[in-house]
Amino acid sequence: MIEVLEKVQGKTERQRELVRAIRDRSVELVGAFGPSGTGKSFLTLTQALLLLGRGEYEKLVVGRPVIGVTFEERISSGGSIEAYKEHVREYILDIVGSLDPSLREHVDKLISTGKIEIIDPVFLRGRTFDRSIIFVDDIQNTTIEAVIEAITRVGIDSKLIIAGDPVFQHLYPGASRTAVEAWEILRGERGSAVIDLGISDVVRPGARRGLRLLLESALRRRRMSETERRVYDAIRLYAPDADVITVISLVDAKKRLEIESSHVPDVVIIVKPGHVARTIGTGGERIERVEEDTGLMPRVVELTLDFKQYIRAVHPVSWIHKHVVHADLAGPYVVVRVPQRYLGAILGQKGVYARFMDLFFRELLGIGFRVEEARKRS
Repeated sequence: MIEVLEKVQGKTERQRELVRAIRDRSVELVGAFGPSGTGKSFLTLTQALLLLGRGEYEKLVVGRPVIGVTFEERISSGGSIEAYKEHVREYILDIVGSLDPSLREHVDKLISTGKIEIIDPVFLRGRTFDRSIIFVDDIQNTTIEAVIEAITRVGIDSKLIIAGDPVFQHLYPGASRTAVEAWEILRGERGSAVIDLGISDVVRPGARRGLRLLLESALRRRRMSETERRVYDAIRLYAPDADVITVISLVDAKKRLEIESSHVPDVVIIVKPGHVARTIGTGGERIERVEEDTGLMPRVVELTLDFKQYIRAVHPVSWIHKHVVHADLAGPYVVVRVPQRYLGAILGQKGVYARFMDLFFRELLGIGFRVEEARKRS
């Protein structure tokens, strides 16, 4: 088993960073944050099993909230401990079995002998875990109090790993902000490591499309303002075959931040992939009619998880997207990195342009916007 698990290193740099943090005995708390499909659960469980197999820890403790897609159905050890443990057991076996089918039988034996203990993160009071590696997954589906309680249960020579999605999961109706709050709490905490995984780390087939469709679903439910609805209705009139997902107005943001760049649109029209041409028209005649009817300057953008495209469409400096070397998720933010010489251009005077992009991304994704200097590779 150890030989198989040792081969797991991660496919991306941030995944490898997560592996290093889990293996590092000096790190007591590890937070793995990112969307579904980035390998949080797979890497954590395989590395935890490796450390257990090496004898570095005496027990692996696994907890995971078990809820339905609508958040209305929940399996809890307070209701049926057998049903809860069976669900989590199958979740563990499915993950390790994807690496090597022979691991299922080995891990199942570890569960039956108590070397792997399944716990409900909601019911941890009175417990202490010594010489254990503890993993609490999907923390966005529980409360921040449960996460903090798990931290207080960490005993001698133990490590706690938590994993959650601070971005896409909150797009579901009724979802919590637990992953965002946990991300904020762990950052800068002594003895902790926070690993931010983004869209570029998504490796599971279908996950990238699923995330895009989840965002599309949330944007279609978004309540549009009177200005946005006026533009939407005009597009429906002049481009009836275009699939428009939503319209985001930038009028108030431009006025508030006193942005007068001719490059910045008044409204951003988000359309289904493949529907930009239908919205604009063969010679631009459709979008021109929308502009004439509404008196607003529109820009059409295809729904994408390539955040650089939104910067290209919205940022007041028309050419700045050419110098963005990185644009991805990091916790509850879209983080953009540019070389030092272009920081002023992307930030704007007194950070006005960055604040403008922050307002846009909060409308689009419900998260903020940050700018960092791109580090030179040594």
